[in-house]
Amino acid sequence: MPQDLRDGIKIVRVAAIFSKEFACSGKRWQRWKSSQSASTSFGGLFDIDRKREDIQEIESRVAVPGFWDDNESAQAVLRERMTLEKVLNLWDSLARQLDDIRALIELGSEVDDEASLHECHDLNAALEKEVAAAEFQRMLSGPHDRSCCYLSINSGAGGTESQDWAEMLLRMYLRYCERKGWRTDITEYQPGDVAGIKCCTFAVSGEYAYGYLRAEAGIHRLVRISPFDSSARRHTSFASVFAFPEIADDIDVKIVESDLRIDTYRSSGAGGQHVNTTDSAVRITHIPTGIVVACQSERSQHMNKASAMKVLRSKLYEKELQERESQAAELSADKKEIGWGSQIRSYVLHPYRMVKDLRTGVETGNPDAVLDGDLEDFIVAFLMGVRRSVADE
Repeated sequence: MPQDLRDGIKIVRVAAIFSKEFACSGKRWQRWKSSQSASTSFGGLFDIDRKREDIQEIESRVAVPGFWDDNESAQAVLRERMTLEKVLNLWDSLARQLDDIRALIELGSEVDDEASLHECHDLNAALEKEVAAAEFQRMLSGPHDRSCCYLSINSGAGGTESQDWAEMLLRMYLRYCERKGWRTDITEYQPGDVAGIKCCTFAVSGEYAYGYLRAEAGIHRLVRISPFDSSARRHTSFASVFAFPEIADDIDVKIVESDLRIDTYRSSGAGGQHVNTTDSAVRITHIPTGIVVACQSERSQHMNKASAMKVLRSKLYEKELQERESQAAELSADKKEIGWGSQIRSYVLHPYRMVKDLRTGVETGNPDAVLDGDLEDFIVAFLMGVRRSVADE
């Protein structure tokens, strides 16, 4: 979110907190009216006129003959227009609500109307929610936060237990994506020896998919009574999650063909005609980095290779960013040891029931809902920069 929009939102918040400062008494209408001076100039911080001029300039460029000759460049211009329009629509919505509150203050102060005061409180509450949502969008302003992404899940210490746990995480994230209205496609799936999965990678298609799911990168720990232990003992299992953005075709990622080892094999798991009967699955190893990607979701070897190359480009690009920013340990959570001391979140099903995020301190006593995809509270807290209190350290 642009800085001028963030600054404007801070001023809008002045109006949104009026109801907290001047609540419950019709006699206080005059104080409401006199306090409006705090927010009369907030519009000057938005540079709205400049943004409207930018949109007009883009419209002029679109109207020029030959604009669509370079389709990729044209699409980039249209994306820029869409971003500007979203900022303006947000501003217009907040400004209209603030104007409504101002008008209600003026009318209510003339008649000292208690009902209008309560209505103003309700309008303020609604405005506060929209301001909070706008502030949250500011946390999704990274270069790839708006992108689609890939999510990889790998089982860790614990054998069959961790493989079953990895499959539980897979279901949890598929359910979360379904709630968000995102489309998912499994590109790699390696079943466990007895139950669960050893690893899985799936593509997530939806706006801000990477911005949200990057909050889930790390080691996830499960404590439960093992369904695979005849003695019904308590077990601890680990699995890792790693999110990386889908990289646009206009970003140059150099891949030398001689650096690749390409293997083909038969797809595993459920499949129809020509899926499990031919060597259609593709595994690509990038020899210099050791990165391995695989795809078995398509019916043809050619399509699986194209999908695997797309995943490889994304992984190589993410690795390059990590090296440039010297933050590999933080961003590549799945490269940590998948075991004790590395987890970001604990899911406890026995002897008590709780899910707790060890980075933010956010917790809930309803693990069933979390494992069914109710992750929003954990993700929002992380993206908003919430940190656990000193008492939790």
